[in-house]
Amino acid sequence: MIVFDSLTQNSQTPELERESMNHSEFAELMKARTKAFAVQIVYFYRTLPRTEVARVLGRQMLRSGTSVAANYRAVCRATSQAEFISKMGTVVEEADETLLWLELMQETQTCVSDELTSVKLESDELLRIFSSALATAKAG
Repeated sequence: MIVFDSLTQNSQTPELERESMNHSEFAELMKARTKAFAVQIVYFYRTLPRTEVARVLGRQMLRSGTSVAANYRAVCRATSQAEFISKMGTVVEEADETLLWLELMQETQTCVSDELTSVKLESDELLRIFSSALATAKAG
């Protein structure tokens, strides 16, 4: 299936794991991973301090972070390369935006916790995976 080629070629998934999976298995793995990320975002949001800054940044993070999973599901339903590229672009934008809100929370000391570090790391990894997939899809 052409729409998943770019995900398996350049993702951060270990080489042996990628080689043992077909396209649909990898897509299901990423669906589960993005859903787990959305759950992690929701739980993290609940731990934020009750301040106006945390509320504003947190709601933005909550919206974009949960959107990564929803939009990745749309990627998996793409019926053409052009649709795949378009939808993957949205996933990349939402993952990047989520990372921005997390960085702002950290840099403004709105929230300082190990959980912030963990969520930020996963956001960055997902952004790298999906950016690589998008670049590969655009290349060919």
